[in-house]
Amino acid sequence: MIYKVDNRYSKYSRAILFGLLFFMLLNCKPKAQEPEFLFRTALLVNEDHTWYKAFQYFGEIIEARSKGRIKVQLYPSEQLAKEIEAIRMIQAEVIEMTTTGSTLTNWFETAVFCELPFLMRNADDMDAYINGPIGKLMEEEMIAKAGVRALGHFERGPRHLTSNRPIKHPDDLNGLIIRVPNVPSFVTAWSALGAKPTPMSFSEVFTSLQQGTIEAQENPFAMINNAGFAEVQQYLNLTGHVMSWVYPVVGEKQFQKLPPDLQELFLEAGKEMQAYEHRLFLENEKSVQGELKAKGMQFIPVDKEAFAKKCEQAIYDSLSPEMQQIFNQLKKAQNEGS
Repeated sequence: MIYKVDNRYSKYSRAILFGLLFFMLLNCKPKAQEPEFLFRTALLVNEDHTWYKAFQYFGEIIEARSKGRIKVQLYPSEQLAKEIEAIRMIQAEVIEMTTTGSTLTNWFETAVFCELPFLMRNADDMDAYINGPIGKLMEEEMIAKAGVRALGHFERGPRHLTSNRPIKHPDDLNGLIIRVPNVPSFVTAWSALGAKPTPMSFSEVFTSLQQGTIEAQENPFAMINNAGFAEVQQYLNLTGHVMSWVYPVVGEKQFQKLPPDLQELFLEAGKEMQAYEHRLFLENEKSVQGELKAKGMQFIPVDKEAFAKKCEQAIYDSLSPEMQQIFNQLKKAQNEGS
């Protein structure tokens, strides 16, 4: 006797079989390897900035060279933490990396020279400081007093004042409310110049300018452009009052948890990150001024000598005797190199 198979049941059987096979394949798919060491990074800037791109590059090369043992996660635009809070979170081992500079004065005084107004005249002065004995001392104090290790440095370019009225001379400030980072020397300098400095986190600046809570702010060209300040500020006054930089840093406790081979990879990748960011910085500096002008900002030349002269004594007096000694050494070195 010949039995006929009902085509309906044959179709159902095949469908069930294919479903089971598909389910098995999904469950057999290898899971992504979890990193042995995760480095969460809090950044002040957004994804378009050279610092973010540099950390992105760092993450790519360190993950590849460690064969997935190290992974770097980036959190831009102060999503994870603001500047000072990021350092505290690193110290508490909640996160692992960030960028920092003069905000380190909250832990040790030498950091004041990262962004002391009207001290560094150009990039050569800056490099001489960073690579000299005082710069080396600062890196040691970062580890000993703040619990972070520098992986290099990122040049920021000169800081300039933006406003909605032209500022050519200190007399033009006349009570202007200026946002400044939480850095004592900035408050001292702008107060001596006749303005009203207001410390504020960077993420709050655009809205505060828009709402009129503050009237001006100061930053390098890239940060001014990156933050969209051209939408709420008409004039870019070329004060060039600070030659500044930041350090990409990692928590020292977190770094010491790495085995020696990964520590070596980490430090080498840090050097390459610095070189990569510097190339991006130089390229960006060529184009960013044109972009700001195209967005409607008017560049205003200023009497830099008048600015420097009016606040120089106040800045010097605000330093401790030990920092005054370092200040004098730096000035002497600059004059001898001129």
